[in-house]
Amino acid sequence: MQIPVEGFMYPNEVELQWSILIVLYPFITGLVAGAFILASLERVFRVEAVKPTYRLALLTALAFLLVAPLPLQLHLGHPERSLEMYLTPHRSSAMAMFGFVYLWYLMAVLLLEIWLDYRRDIVLKSQTSTGFLRLIYRLLTLGSTNLSERSLRIDERLGYFITVIGIPSAFLLHGYVGFIFGSIKANPWWSSPLMPIVFIFSAMVSGIAAVMLIYMASTRLRGRTIDIRCLDKIAQYLFYIFIIDFSLEMLDLLQRIYEADESFRSLDFMVHTRLWTSQVIIQILLGTVTPITLLGITQVLKLTDPIRKRIYALAGSLTVIGIFAMRWNVVIGGQLFSKSFLGYTTYKMAFATREGLLTAIALLILPFIFLLVLVKLLPPWPDAGSVPASGATPAHETS
Repeated sequence: MQIPVEGFMYPNEVELQWSILIVLYPFITGLVAGAFILASLERVFRVEAVKPTYRLALLTALAFLLVAPLPLQLHLGHPERSLEMYLTPHRSSAMAMFGFVYLWYLMAVLLLEIWLDYRRDIVLKSQTSTGFLRLIYRLLTLGSTNLSERSLRIDERLGYFITVIGIPSAFLLHGYVGFIFGSIKANPWWSSPLMPIVFIFSAMVSGIAAVMLIYMASTRLRGRTIDIRCLDKIAQYLFYIFIIDFSLEMLDLLQRIYEADESFRSLDFMVHTRLWTSQVIIQILLGTVTPITLLGITQVLKLTDPIRKRIYALAGSLTVIGIFAMRWNVVIGGQLFSKSFLGYTTYKMAFATREGLLTAIALLILPFIFLLVLVKLLPPWPDAGSVPASGATPAHETS
């Protein structure tokens, strides 16, 4: 495959080593972290308005977390060797240590919190279901069938404690991804101390927007009425966090412009040529400025419920697209220029290959398949017949 190259490129920089799959890696982990943060608003901060999305946010986080390592596995030449990072841990390797961060968040935080939250429902379903489903629910009980008031109270308190631990764990999960990029000092496009912080806030933005869209779509498909009060509160938090995220990105940009080191001319050329569409048009104008403006309009104007729902759907969709463009510009854009600052290459994405477009589309669809299975097994809807656990502390809104 012929790759157009301009100027002087080192031989190992002509062909990009990180493809679309590595773009999906930070994008999917960001959705996981953001969805969990949205769930914590109800569990920890007692924001009652977002309660309809609490369990849905947890299941969404789990569905995407199960897919998160797959892009890295497909990128590896020998994916079976990835187990070596657990058997022979290499603490000086940031990428290798991510495996332990991933397992901590999956096993010790997310799975345990979901199990504690659903334990009462699982036990009841293991007694009322028949056939193969009954066997599944019995396995999910893990032998714990005590539904006494004291036992359920312990579940509630332990679940609250795990959620509190899960908040910094979610920050660690995606902030660590930003740390991996930000610690590569040889690449001036990535080497910034703000990179982990920007990744964290962009993850919160994308995850909250994704859960909002999934909630709206799933409620419509079920023929139920969308809780506009819930959407208003989610959109309010999305608006505030989005402003912080955009401010941090602009701060990073201003710092680069002010420093104007030896790489600035090359980076400036990249923004005005190869990344003009993906960064300026898609990421900044369509994916950031437009949704912030739309969300801001809903905060200052009294609009009807149908109009607000349409604005939230449009703003949420543009937000997810903008965050994906941001990941693209970081991963792909950071490899399009030479370390000599004298040459530029291009990225040609294949279609039906191991790291091609078809594989990327399949990886983006797979979490929704997992989510569909999880929703069937563990319905997250408030009207699904789930009775609140006895002894649970009632939620009250503080924000």
